[in-house]
Amino acid sequence: MLTILDTPQKPATGSLTERKSEFIGQACHVEDQEAAMAFVQEVRLQHPKARHVCHCAIWGPEGRTSERMSDDGEPSGTAGKPILEVMRRQGLTDCVLTVTRYFGGILLGSGGLIRAYSSAASLALKAARSARVLQTQRFTIVVDYPEYEPLRRLIRNSGGHVETEDFTDRVRLTYDLEPAAVPAFHGRLDDLLQGRAQPSTLGEGRRLIPLSGNKASAAS
Repeated sequence: MLTILDTPQKPATGSLTERKSEFIGQACHVEDQEAAMAFVQEVRLQHPKARHVCHCAIWGPEGRTSERMSDDGEPSGTAGKPILEVMRRQGLTDCVLTVTRYFGGILLGSGGLIRAYSSAASLALKAARSARVLQTQRFTIVVDYPEYEPLRRLIRNSGGHVETEDFTDRVRLTYDLEPAAVPAFHGRLDDLLQGRAQPSTLGEGRRLIPLSGNKASAAS
Protein backbone atom coordinates (compact mmCIF):
# COMPACT_ATOMS: atom_id res chain seq x y z
CA MET A 1 0.00 0.00 0.00
CA LEU A 2 0.93 3.65 -0.32
CA THR A 3 0.64 6.63 1.96
CA ILE A 4 1.50 10.30 1.70
CA LEU A 5 4.15 12.07 3.73
CA ASP A 6 2.79 15.62 3.83
CA THR A 7 1.98 16.70 7.39
CA PRO A 8 -1.19 18.27 8.83
CA GLN A 9 0.85 21.45 9.29
CA LYS A 10 1.82 21.53 5.58
CA PRO A 11 -0.73 19.45 3.66
CA ALA A 12 -0.56 18.83 -0.07
CA THR A 13 -3.00 21.15 -1.82
CA GLY A 14 -4.74 21.34 -5.19
CA SER A 15 -7.72 23.45 -6.27
CA LEU A 16 -10.04 24.19 -9.16
CA THR A 17 -12.97 26.42 -10.01
CA GLU A 18 -16.11 24.93 -11.53
CA ARG A 19 -18.94 27.29 -12.56
CA LYS A 20 -17.87 29.87 -9.97
CA SER A 21 -17.58 27.34 -7.10
CA GLU A 22 -14.05 26.88 -5.74
CA PHE A 23 -12.98 23.40 -4.64
CA ILE A 24 -9.82 23.14 -2.50
CA GLY A 25 -8.32 19.69 -1.88
CA GLN A 26 -5.93 19.15 1.04
CA ALA A 27 -4.27 15.86 1.96
CA CYS A 28 -1.92 14.77 4.74
CA HIS A 29 -0.57 11.77 6.61
CA VAL A 30 -2.37 10.61 9.78
CA GLU A 31 -1.98 7.59 12.03
CA ASP A 32 -5.58 7.07 13.13
CA GLN A 33 -9.14 8.37 13.05
CA GLU A 34 -8.57 10.84 15.87
CA ALA A 35 -5.77 12.56 13.99
CA ALA A 36 -7.84 12.58 10.80
CA MET A 37 -10.80 14.26 12.49
CA ALA A 38 -8.51 16.80 14.13
CA PHE A 39 -7.23 17.76 10.67
CA VAL A 40 -10.78 18.08 9.31
CA GLN A 41 -11.65 20.39 12.20
CA GLU A 42 -8.56 22.49 11.53
CA VAL A 43 -9.58 22.86 7.89
CA ARG A 44 -13.03 24.02 9.02
CA LEU A 45 -11.42 26.66 11.21
CA GLN A 46 -9.27 27.83 8.29
CA HIS A 47 -12.32 28.19 6.03
CA PRO A 48 -15.17 29.52 8.21
CA LYS A 49 -17.07 30.93 5.20
CA ALA A 50 -16.93 27.74 3.11
CA ARG A 51 -20.25 26.03 2.35
CA HIS A 52 -18.92 22.47 2.68
CA VAL A 53 -15.80 20.69 4.01
CA CYS A 54 -16.14 17.12 2.75
CA HIS A 55 -13.58 14.49 3.60
CA CYS A 56 -12.43 10.90 3.53
CA ALA A 57 -9.89 9.17 5.79
CA ILE A 58 -8.31 5.73 5.45
CA TRP A 59 -6.03 4.17 8.07
CA GLY A 60 -4.67 0.81 9.15
CA PRO A 61 -2.53 -2.02 7.71
CA GLU A 62 -3.23 -3.77 4.44
CA GLY A 63 -6.22 -6.08 4.70
CA ARG A 64 -7.46 -4.35 7.88
CA THR A 65 -8.01 -0.76 6.81
CA SER A 66 -10.78 1.42 8.20
CA GLU A 67 -12.52 4.22 6.33
CA ARG A 68 -14.57 7.27 7.18
CA MET A 69 -16.15 9.78 4.81
CA SER A 70 -18.59 12.67 4.87
CA ASP A 71 -20.61 14.60 2.25
CA ASP A 72 -21.00 17.46 4.76
CA GLY A 73 -24.39 18.51 3.44
CA GLU A 74 -23.83 17.82 -0.24
CA PRO A 75 -26.27 15.36 -1.88
CA SER A 76 -25.53 11.82 -0.73
CA GLY A 77 -22.79 10.14 -2.72
CA THR A 78 -21.58 13.27 -4.54
CA ALA A 79 -18.59 14.25 -2.36
CA GLY A 80 -17.27 11.82 0.25
CA LYS A 81 -17.61 8.75 -1.98
CA PRO A 82 -15.84 10.30 -5.00
CA ILE A 83 -12.97 11.35 -2.72
CA LEU A 84 -12.84 7.83 -1.29
CA GLU A 85 -12.73 6.27 -4.75
CA VAL A 86 -9.77 8.45 -5.72
CA MET A 87 -7.91 7.32 -2.60
CA ARG A 88 -8.83 3.66 -3.09
CA ARG A 89 -7.58 3.66 -6.68
CA GLN A 90 -4.20 4.83 -5.44
CA GLY A 91 -4.09 2.13 -2.77
CA LEU A 92 -3.68 4.68 0.01
CA THR A 93 -3.75 4.25 3.76
CA ASP A 94 -2.93 6.38 6.81
CA CYS A 95 -4.07 9.65 5.29
CA VAL A 96 -6.98 12.07 5.19
CA LEU A 97 -8.18 14.17 2.28
CA THR A 98 -10.56 17.13 2.56
CA VAL A 99 -12.22 19.07 -0.24
CA THR A 100 -13.51 22.48 0.79
CA ARG A 101 -16.19 24.10 -1.39
CA TYR A 102 -16.91 27.80 -1.64
CA PHE A 103 -20.33 27.92 -3.33
CA GLY A 104 -20.45 30.15 -6.41
CA GLY A 105 -24.21 30.39 -6.72
CA ILE A 106 -24.65 27.93 -9.60
CA LEU A 107 -25.92 24.40 -8.96
CA LEU A 108 -23.71 21.73 -10.54
CA GLY A 109 -26.00 18.71 -10.36
CA SER A 110 -24.89 15.29 -9.12
CA GLY A 111 -22.60 14.57 -12.05
CA GLY A 112 -20.92 17.95 -11.83
CA LEU A 113 -20.34 17.60 -8.09
CA ILE A 114 -18.85 14.13 -8.46
CA ARG A 115 -16.44 15.35 -11.15
CA ALA A 116 -15.45 18.44 -9.17
CA TYR A 117 -14.82 16.61 -5.90
CA SER A 118 -12.92 13.83 -7.68
CA SER A 119 -10.78 16.34 -9.57
CA ALA A 120 -9.94 18.39 -6.48
CA ALA A 121 -8.98 15.22 -4.60
CA SER A 122 -6.79 14.08 -7.50
CA LEU A 123 -5.05 17.46 -7.70
CA ALA A 124 -4.23 17.36 -3.98
CA LEU A 125 -2.75 13.86 -4.32
CA LYS A 126 -0.82 14.87 -7.43
CA ALA A 127 0.90 17.51 -5.29
CA ALA A 128 1.62 15.07 -2.44
CA ARG A 129 4.86 13.35 -1.50
CA SER A 130 4.19 9.62 -1.50
CA ALA A 131 5.72 6.56 0.13
CA ARG A 132 5.32 2.81 0.09
CA VAL A 133 4.17 1.25 3.37
CA LEU A 134 6.26 -1.81 4.14
CA GLN A 135 4.74 -4.08 6.79
CA THR A 136 7.39 -5.55 9.10
CA GLN A 137 7.93 -7.49 12.28
CA ARG A 138 9.60 -5.58 15.11
CA PHE A 139 12.10 -6.97 17.60
CA THR A 140 14.33 -5.74 20.40
CA ILE A 141 17.59 -7.22 21.66
CA VAL A 142 20.28 -6.28 24.21
CA VAL A 143 23.92 -7.05 23.35
CA ASP A 144 27.39 -6.22 24.60
CA TYR A 145 29.37 -3.47 22.87
CA PRO A 146 31.69 -5.80 20.88
CA GLU A 147 28.58 -7.32 19.26
CA TYR A 148 26.98 -3.99 18.38
CA GLU A 149 28.59 -3.32 14.98
CA PRO A 150 28.38 -6.93 13.73
CA LEU A 151 24.71 -6.99 14.68
CA ARG A 152 24.01 -3.73 12.86
CA ARG A 153 25.68 -5.12 9.73
CA LEU A 154 23.64 -8.30 9.99
CA ILE A 155 20.39 -6.35 10.25
CA ARG A 156 21.33 -4.16 7.29
CA ASN A 157 22.48 -7.10 5.15
CA SER A 158 19.18 -8.86 5.89
CA GLY A 159 17.19 -5.92 4.53
CA GLY A 160 16.20 -4.78 8.01
CA HIS A 161 16.18 -1.37 9.61
CA VAL A 162 17.33 -0.28 13.08
CA GLU A 163 14.60 1.88 14.60
CA THR A 164 16.17 2.85 17.93
CA GLU A 165 19.39 2.37 19.87
CA ASP A 166 19.86 2.80 23.61
CA PHE A 167 23.41 2.90 24.98
CA THR A 168 23.95 2.12 28.68
CA ASP A 169 26.23 -0.57 30.10
CA ARG A 170 25.01 -2.61 27.10
CA VAL A 171 23.24 -1.71 23.86
CA ARG A 172 19.54 -2.18 23.25
CA LEU A 173 18.48 -2.18 19.59
CA THR A 174 14.96 -2.15 18.21
CA TYR A 175 14.80 -3.28 14.60
CA ASP A 176 12.34 -4.15 11.86
CA LEU A 177 12.50 -6.99 9.36
CA GLU A 178 10.24 -8.04 6.52
CA PRO A 179 8.40 -11.18 7.65
CA ALA A 180 9.94 -13.35 4.91
CA ALA A 181 13.44 -12.45 6.10
CA VAL A 182 12.92 -13.34 9.76
CA PRO A 183 13.74 -17.10 9.77
CA ALA A 184 17.04 -16.74 7.90
CA PHE A 185 18.01 -13.71 9.97
CA HIS A 186 17.47 -15.52 13.26
CA GLY A 187 19.59 -18.43 12.04
CA ARG A 188 22.47 -16.05 11.30
CA LEU A 189 21.84 -14.24 14.59
CA ASP A 190 22.28 -17.51 16.51
CA ASP A 191 25.59 -18.08 14.72
CA LEU A 192 26.73 -14.56 15.58
CA LEU A 193 25.76 -14.46 19.25
CA GLN A 194 26.11 -18.14 20.18
CA GLY A 195 23.23 -17.89 22.63
CA ARG A 196 24.56 -14.85 24.50
CA ALA A 197 21.39 -12.88 23.72
CA GLN A 198 17.94 -13.54 22.30
CA PRO A 199 15.59 -11.09 20.58
CA SER A 200 12.13 -10.33 21.93
CA THR A 201 9.20 -9.85 19.58
CA LEU A 202 7.41 -6.51 19.84
CA GLY A 203 4.74 -7.21 17.22
CA GLU A 204 3.97 -5.59 13.90
CA GLY A 205 5.89 -2.61 12.61
CA ARG A 206 6.16 -0.70 9.38
CA ARG A 207 8.53 1.40 7.33
CA LEU A 208 7.68 4.27 5.01
CA ILE A 209 9.84 4.21 1.90
CA PRO A 210 9.61 7.46 -0.11
CA LEU A 211 8.94 6.91 -3.79
CA SER A 212 11.29 8.36 -6.37
CA GLY A 213 10.11 11.74 -7.55
CA ASN A 214 8.07 12.19 -4.35
CA LYS A 215 4.85 12.68 -6.29
CA ALA A 216 1.72 10.59 -6.17
CA SER A 217 0.21 10.09 -9.61
CA ALA A 218 -3.27 11.55 -9.85
CA ALA A 219 -6.24 9.26 -10.21
CA SER A 220 -9.03 10.45 -12.46
